Amino acid sequence: MAQALAIQTKDLGRIYKIRGPKKKGDAKQLVALEGVNLEVEQGELFGLLGPNGAGKTTLIKILSTLLLPTSGVALVEGRDVTKDVFQIRQRISMVSGGETSGYGLLTIEENLWMFARFYGLDTATAQKRIDELLAVVGIADRKRAKISDLSTGLRQKMNFVRGFLSDPSVIFLDEPTLGLDVTAAREVRGFVKDWMREVPSRTLLLTTHYMAEADELCDRLAIVDSGKVLVCDTPANLKHRLQKDAVFNLKVSLLGPKPNQDAMIESVPGVRRVTASEHEGYTELSLILAEESVLGGVIGHLSSRGSNLISLEKRAPTLEDVFIQLVGRRLDEDTSKRNGAAQ
Repeated sequence: MAQALAIQTKDLGRIYKIRGPKKKGDAKQLVALEGVNLEVEQGELFGLLGPNGAGKTTLIKILSTLLLPTSGVALVEGRDVTKDVFQIRQRISMVSGGETSGYGLLTIEENLWMFARFYGLDTATAQKRIDELLAVVGIADRKRAKISDLSTGLRQKMNFVRGFLSDPSVIFLDEPTLGLDVTAAREVRGFVKDWMREVPSRTLLLTTHYMAEADELCDRLAIVDSGKVLVCDTPANLKHRLQKDAVFNLKVSLLGPKPNQDAMIESVPGVRRVTASEHEGYTELSLILAEESVLGGVIGHLSSRGSNLISLEKRAPTLEDVFIQLVGRRLDEDTSKRNGAAQ
């Protein structure tokens, strides 16, 4: 028997019109989503990975009924986001990392109680859930602190609690650990896993910039770029795609300025992808090669450019390697560096 779908999109598209003065030849519109087809099963923890501007937040806003699609269809638990807005909103919630929510003059407890009442919870149920969730994120002792006095991290913890108060059947988490320290982020991930286990029918859609977070949490994930879904599978299967390739980390003496196209490492036959990062005294390279024998050509190329090998490590493929192969750059790389390794 087929699993029920919690989320489904069919040829979903979203185009933004660009307003304001334009020079001749400037684009008049921005394509944020184009032909997106996704199916998320009920009970699944599904992830979206993509660089800034890939369309992840636009997709979540459409699914949470905050934004209308330009084309195609989006369904949440079988309901159309353009026609069944009220019914969908009764069953979903959303948390965005870095979002400022709440009223500064009210305390954490007062803000959360107010949101709980908006969701239709009675006072006793609301207070029980507030206390439980504040304990999970470690700020139960700050519940009477005013929002205006909180740090960014504490506000984000309160916002996270607010998202789970209504016990939604589908929740959208858009960068939920953004701004949290390592311990708090680990607690949030632990809570998410426990929350999903408690009720098998719950569904969670997550966007994150942290590869380890996606690998740890997601049953399946989609990599998106420029408004399109490039691939969709389990983290294990995505990494298995690169098993036939050879993946190496190299530390070499500084390479210096970016050479012309013909002198870049990518010009070596058999080199699939390269990313480079500069450190004090050395350059670190991450290589995806067609086979191990290609490494000799790479080292010879580096030597011809006056760079010496400091260390070399062969490793198993990671989600980041898959992402780099598909998108051409690291997830944390600035969008201005769209042409990849530049080495």
